[in-house]
Amino acid sequence: MNSGHYTFTPSTLSVPEALSGHRLDQALAALLPQHSRSRLKQWIEAGYVRVDGRVLPPKTRLVGGERLAISAPPPDDLEDAPQAIGLTVVHEDDALLVIDKPAGLTVHPGAGNRDGTLLNALLHYDAALAQLPRAGIVHRLDKDTSGLMVIARTETAHTDLVRQLQARTVKREYRALVFGHFERDAIVEAPIGRHPTRRTQMAIISRGKPARTQVSVEKRFGFATLLRCTLDTGRTHQIRVHLTALGHPLVGDPVYRAAAGRSFSASNVPETIATALRAFPRQALHASRLGLEHPVSRKPMQWASPLPEDFGDLLGCLDQGSV
Repeated sequence: MNSGHYTFTPSTLSVPEALSGHRLDQALAALLPQHSRSRLKQWIEAGYVRVDGRVLPPKTRLVGGERLAISAPPPDDLEDAPQAIGLTVVHEDDALLVIDKPAGLTVHPGAGNRDGTLLNALLHYDAALAQLPRAGIVHRLDKDTSGLMVIARTETAHTDLVRQLQARTVKREYRALVFGHFERDAIVEAPIGRHPTRRTQMAIISRGKPARTQVSVEKRFGFATLLRCTLDTGRTHQIRVHLTALGHPLVGDPVYRAAAGRSFSASNVPETIATALRAFPRQALHASRLGLEHPVSRKPMQWASPLPEDFGDLLGCLDQGSV
């Protein structure tokens, strides 16, 4: 399977008079709505679209009646293998899958990490996903974040879900356990980009992409707080970065806890609680709710995921010593 490849049958289309005056990329998007505009623009620029036999720029104005010949882009060379990795599927239909990802499962293969990923598992679960970009994956969770993800099963669904994400109409709620006493609900609106010196980390920087997180308090333990976080945007490490900026890094997240520039005293915390907090092996973050418009029926749909066992056990331990 090729994670970046998809099936496209070469075809010839006639530009209707109704599209007279439209740009080439706009007309092609209207004629092939199952494909994203960015992909169609890439095809035009790469020479896979010919207008009356000529390769023209995407902004070329059409008069109507032109013949568009669209050829299939060549597949990439990268190969990813199907692997029998168990998946928890909470919803399945012809257009999409919704899965509950466990902590510890990487979403995409990367350098030095070609096996054992969600993408490999999806290819084993449904071989037809080999024909979609990234096996239908339209958004991601960090390796050590658990919870709900949606996977497209058709080209049309993939394009529609990407557009919903871009329009910020996909609803994503997380539960997060942070250090310290979180005083009040908050909205964090701060741009996020690659850290200028630590390239594996993200940071709030003036030239970053807009990012907005809504934070509400679910339960306070005195020395830690359970939060509900709703994403209005979907930047890499967004919740981790925004909560760190508020001075409340996630339990189990040594990367951003160190970036917070402060330590949390355990002097008033029972030893069993302090030990549990120190020993939690991953960031305490779980994607608990997912809502979207079905790409075919247009009906609103929503799913919920209970906290995984390790997260629930930690909260149970905190309950014993809460103040």
